Amino acid sequence: MELLILNTELESVDILDNFESLIWTERYCGYGDFEIYTKVSPEIFTILRPDSYVWIKDSKQVMIIEGFQIKFDAETGAHLIITGRSAETLLDRRIIWAQTVLSGNLQNGIQKLLNENIIAPTITDRAIPNFTFQASNDSVVTALEVEAQYTRTNLYDSIKNLCAVNDIGFQVRLSETNQFVFELYSGTDRSYDQFVNPYVIFSQKFDNLINSNYSESQKALKTVTVVCGEGEGVGRKTTIVGSGVSLVRRELYTDARDLSQTVDSVLIPEVDYIAQLAQRGIENLSENISQRTFDGQVDTTRMFKYGEDFFLGDIVQIVSEYGIEAKARVIEVIRSQSTSGIDVYPTFTMLD
Repeated sequence: MELLILNTELESVDILDNFESLIWTERYCGYGDFEIYTKVSPEIFTILRPDSYVWIKDSKQVMIIEGFQIKFDAETGAHLIITGRSAETLLDRRIIWAQTVLSGNLQNGIQKLLNENIIAPTITDRAIPNFTFQASNDSVVTALEVEAQYTRTNLYDSIKNLCAVNDIGFQVRLSETNQFVFELYSGTDRSYDQFVNPYVIFSQKFDNLINSNYSESQKALKTVTVVCGEGEGVGRKTTIVGSGVSLVRRELYTDARDLSQTVDSVLIPEVDYIAQLAQRGIENLSENISQRTFDGQVDTTRMFKYGEDFFLGDIVQIVSEYGIEAKARVIEVIRSQSTSGIDVYPTFTMLD
């Protein structure tokens, strides 16, 4: 793989292809990251600078250089480790500055958050140049609704939680005109549960799953949360989200006192305020779920190739040697290159 190096003005300045190893990780609902391991040379520091960008041809994600580390060994000499995260972390540089209510279409709500805090904020110093929003036509995305309220919360965390709750992804890609383009997406269903798209199956039977790891844990699982908003004592606004009885009921407390029923001197209707509290509870429960993941090394020379037959966020069919057969979403893809070659490691989350 060749790494294209861009300066802080997003201008191409060099190509790096003589590194010893590269790990490039992309994620469906969150930022990705990378690590380059290479020998130290005077030239390397002239092209790899903090806040510069790294991009590979086969990826939609552009990475931002954030850190350097030099390691010296008497036998192998000095090596440089360059690390960073993808452009989705630009959202992490902003908070939701003012009290903001989202009501109605989810995509419109997220666009509002971006407009007011990155694209066209009232405080012009907060604007990020060349950052745009690209509306999705995906019916899965356009059908989603939201009732939520945010004040001074981190913009990245807020948008990530909204997407995670609704099982959709987001990305900030670099366009041909050097603009950062924010998009929502849901991936394509390529499992046995549909008849429109060609199936994508990973199985030892097809010799396209070289090795795999399956894990399942209910350690963090919570099924019910009581959400408490503004007010004191018995007068405090509350609602309950989730369900469960007896041993399957696992309870969680959600403090939502930051949600106010009065916004811009206007009283929010009780039903809308309770819906905002419920949204906070849903987000909290979504961070405390049972985990079922399946990761493995895929042979990209056979049958199904990443970037051609399936993509990040797609739903595929998994058939393992453990007797596990289920549809699963591709939530992460790790591409690595070293002296042994190029490998692709997808991580799947099982879907019920």
